[in-house]
Amino acid sequence: MMTLKQRLFITTSVILTFISLLFVPWNALKLYFTPLPATIEQQLDDVTTTSYIDGIMVYVDKGGEPARSYASGWKDRQQQIPADPKALFKIASITKLYVATAVTKLVYHKQLSLEKTLAQYLPELRDKITNADKISLRMLVQHRSGIPNFSDRPEYSWGRPLASSDEAIALIFNQPADFDPDSSSGYSNTNYLLLGKIIDTVLGYSYDQYIKAQILQPLGLTNTYNSLSEVDPDKLVSGYDLSSPEDLKMLDFKGAAGSMIATTEDVGIFIRALNSGNLLNQSERKIYASLYPFGHTGLLPGYSSIAYYHQDIDSVVVMTMNTSGERSWAMVENTYDRIVEIIRTKKNAI
Repeated sequence: MMTLKQRLFITTSVILTFISLLFVPWNALKLYFTPLPATIEQQLDDVTTTSYIDGIMVYVDKGGEPARSYASGWKDRQQQIPADPKALFKIASITKLYVATAVTKLVYHKQLSLEKTLAQYLPELRDKITNADKISLRMLVQHRSGIPNFSDRPEYSWGRPLASSDEAIALIFNQPADFDPDSSSGYSNTNYLLLGKIIDTVLGYSYDQYIKAQILQPLGLTNTYNSLSEVDPDKLVSGYDLSSPEDLKMLDFKGAAGSMIATTEDVGIFIRALNSGNLLNQSERKIYASLYPFGHTGLLPGYSSIAYYHQDIDSVVVMTMNTSGERSWAMVENTYDRIVEIIRTKKNAI
């Protein structure tokens, strides 16, 4: 016979489970329990025809097999243009992988030092950013600086992007630190805006030029861009948020925290090179591994993305969805996990 304490524990668990289910999108929950289809194409079509996701693009590079690109749903919902696997997409915070790679190369070539402080690199910010004289370059890369995230500030609006990185950085001037430097970790877009600014200062030219010369060109990535101003809008996937019917693709986000635009194929080639050692020599790879992950997610209004290498199946999988909003991310993660599982368990799935 159960004790009162055991009955209370079970009752509380049931109530908490029920409450948590109220906040899970039912389409995502349904997807989670649906048997896996036989192919990736079926999985994408299932999502775009039975949920609120407008369009999906996927790139799969499985070792020993030709790479494949997939698309389902709409590239432009309003004009009824079908999804195009070769279309451009805002990759958002996946940009940080390219910036971390640039930092790694500059450290290897002794142009940057991981131990020098923010105040040493940008002395004009010494009295404007808390702990600037204690925050190292390493801490910025690793999100261990304690510098507040500018995009969490109440005055920041995702619907009205700021005109420059400097304007965004200024939002956290004279604000208290989230924590003491290197005492914890906290994801902050401000860290990467500052890294971009540091690289600009050290090189005497923009960080994106360095990324183009040291990463994009060596890999032959001709469909990767630093900013919206560089691309033909007709080649860019439209972006939609669940809270608004408007096409958000012309929102112009600036800076090293998440401005890059690319095809899923270009991102996949980069992820493969980053993980395989084709992009970094042995010493550079050791530096990078001490600093940052080898894959990332991305999120901007209208755009959600995931890009990782899965060692157990020797596969790079990049997925983008042109839908964002509070209820969409569970669908993004579930769909991505199912695609990886299809590759892992289904024969002839690619």
